[in-house]
Amino acid sequence: MTTKEKFETRKLPMMPIRDVVIFPYMMTPFVVGRASSVRALEEALTADKKIFLATQHDASIDEPKPNEIYQVGTVVNIVQSLKLPDGNIKVLVEGIERGKILQVTENDGFMEASVRLARYNLETTPAVEAGMQRVTSLFEQYVKLCQSLNYETMIAAVRMEDPAKLTDTIAANLQLSIEEKQELLEIFDPAERLNRIADVLDIEIEKLNMDRTIQSRVKRQMERAQKEYYLNEKIKAIQKELGRGEKSEFDELKKKVDAAGMPKEVHEKAIQELKKLEAMPPMSAESTVSRNYLDWLLAVPWKKRSKEIRNISRAEKVLNEDHYGLEKIKERILEFLAVRQLVKNPKGSILCFVGPPGVGKTSLGMSIAKATGRKFVRMSLGGVRDEAEIRGHRRTYIGALPGQIIQMMKKAGTKNPVFMLDEVDKMSMDFRGDPSAALLEVLDPEQNFMFVDHYLDVEYDLSQVFFIATANVMHTIPAALQDRMEVLRLHGYTEAEKIEIAKQFLVRKQREQAGLTEKNIVFSEDAIVSIIRYFTREAGVRNLEREIGNVCRKVARRVVKEGETYNIKITADNIEEFLGVPKYRDLAVHEKNEVGLVNGLAWTEVGGSILTTEVTVVDGKGKLLLTGKLGDVMQESAQAAMSYIRSRAARLGLPREFYRNLDIHVHVPEGAIPKDGPSAGITIGTAIASALSGIPVRRDLAMTGEITLRGKVLPIGGLKEKLLAAHRAGLFEVLLPKENEKDLPDVPENLRNAMKLQFVDTMDQVLALALERPLPEVGVTGTQPMPSLSTPEAEHPSAHQ
Repeated sequence: MTTKEKFETRKLPMMPIRDVVIFPYMMTPFVVGRASSVRALEEALTADKKIFLATQHDASIDEPKPNEIYQVGTVVNIVQSLKLPDGNIKVLVEGIERGKILQVTENDGFMEASVRLARYNLETTPAVEAGMQRVTSLFEQYVKLCQSLNYETMIAAVRMEDPAKLTDTIAANLQLSIEEKQELLEIFDPAERLNRIADVLDIEIEKLNMDRTIQSRVKRQMERAQKEYYLNEKIKAIQKELGRGEKSEFDELKKKVDAAGMPKEVHEKAIQELKKLEAMPPMSAESTVSRNYLDWLLAVPWKKRSKEIRNISRAEKVLNEDHYGLEKIKERILEFLAVRQLVKNPKGSILCFVGPPGVGKTSLGMSIAKATGRKFVRMSLGGVRDEAEIRGHRRTYIGALPGQIIQMMKKAGTKNPVFMLDEVDKMSMDFRGDPSAALLEVLDPEQNFMFVDHYLDVEYDLSQVFFIATANVMHTIPAALQDRMEVLRLHGYTEAEKIEIAKQFLVRKQREQAGLTEKNIVFSEDAIVSIIRYFTREAGVRNLEREIGNVCRKVARRVVKEGETYNIKITADNIEEFLGVPKYRDLAVHEKNEVGLVNGLAWTEVGGSILTTEVTVVDGKGKLLLTGKLGDVMQESAQAAMSYIRSRAARLGLPREFYRNLDIHVHVPEGAIPKDGPSAGITIGTAIASALSGIPVRRDLAMTGEITLRGKVLPIGGLKEKLLAAHRAGLFEVLLPKENEKDLPDVPENLRNAMKLQFVDTMDQVLALALERPLPEVGVTGTQPMPSLSTPEAEHPSAHQ
């Protein structure tokens, strides 16, 4: 009955595939992503578009070995291929014939297989025709029972006279496991395959009949449950007619909607949604979605407002009780309240507090709410990267909710709260959208009276909300968002301010939290000063509060151990008993003037800091070495400083070509911390000049300023923070650019009075003030012999390293 032709062996590119078995005569689309598979596909496309596909045993293996792939697969013809944007390739292939792997070799990044092809020619006999009719009839029964297959399409597909095509078409459309389909693929003989397909169809039809029986049983049970529900509702209706039932739930909702004070458009939408809810079956999923939506519309405040306190004297008293200093911020808040008294319906304000951690930005927002009598809500934006966090999800999504703006308004319960957007500089963005762009509408007084949340899908008025944003830095906030906010900078506290804050607020707070009283523990002022100077180095007071709390906890332990009568006075002499060895030391004490060592000033996200810069000179070939993890701008400042020194070689008493035999090494300690910015220019220039001339730099002096090639000193930013850092470090004389003199009003008066501020225009003035003694008087054309590197003065910078 069957005639077997001779075998044929072909060498073809091979691609392992997962989760699918491809049969001859079938068109199959799939996506190719593995590098080896892409390489094999490209090889096939450049040849005759023939490739051998075999299913791998385990779909989770990315790079299967030959022994992890089934030995029988299908030779296919590549009909179409399309490269996707993500680098993958979508292909459409048509199966041609079965093949068995004889040998697999690696060839230029892809697998190549020697495949044995065997073709069978089945003569059409009455027995074969009867088998085909039986299989076709069984497949028709299978399609009728299987809901996932289209009856007309499948029946048309199997109307064919070739038994090989018939069996492969049916096998490809059966809902079988990969292993079962692979078993059918491995049967080369069409007659044997015809019998096997008939057996498989018998089993599958029996399974489907059993499933149908179970489904009908479940349906009867559901109908019974629905009948019970219907009868229960009837009972409720009868009880209501008899006067025993409560008022309709929908009547209650209608009253709530009418009483909510919604705008006309929102009220109409709520009534429309209520009517839809009444018409829905109570047990349907849609009714839950609709009910949740109505609950949110009713939960958001539409007309309820906090009665605002506009008494400026009371507000000033509250602010002074809660915060020490911050005069500019308090002044702006009192101005805001004054305008509220004069204008009937003023627009909401949008302020942005910018400053280092621990200076009181968040607590200041709470004080504003307290002073104005408004509710206070806070939303943290740190790490938020989804636009839906601001605007919410549309109701089409399962589990959709309004955005955080609407959720916080619900929490506030009034339409005019103080709304704090904390850490607005720490938002990010990804494929889900940009939350900072969504905030543009929220923080624009011209637009936020008609803010639309995706979930509510109605306009909501945010114009009466007092928005306060907080940030540590401004450069990470988009310019468009900055433009919508009034920026108020909170600078770091001076030592005197920290002492007062500790005495008035922090000591009392930590003492109460530790369960102590004034009889148990008293802090002397010199103890607080010691904590500030030797145990904290910060712009704010967060670490100061932490250290005071640490002392209180240790005293609380002693009180528990020795009795409630135990008392102690914390002084500078016994503070180390509680806090251990000081974490910081006074930089200016116990040090001498050194060659090539200069105190610079830096401005960071946590306030100002001292940036010590050191330079040493060694024999070499004229290289300028820069270390300490310096950024590009800071490295360019160092090069500019070096070029200025070379142009002024005669003034320093150096030969014109001194640099040809020397290497100059500039290092900024704490090398693991990245540093950047142009304001260290005069610091680096002074250190290089000192190292080359051998004249030490004054240890009691700090400096900051940008340098030009002509020796001009340009202005810098962060003046107050830098002066605070110098003051904390005990450096009371600072060299500043002349153009920064206009910024002095921003510096607290007590800080200005405590420090000697020298304003300079040129590098010559800097060197005259910073060096221990004047540079040698040398003419422009005159030269002096360069100091030997073996002299003590020249060796000194190296010793500092």
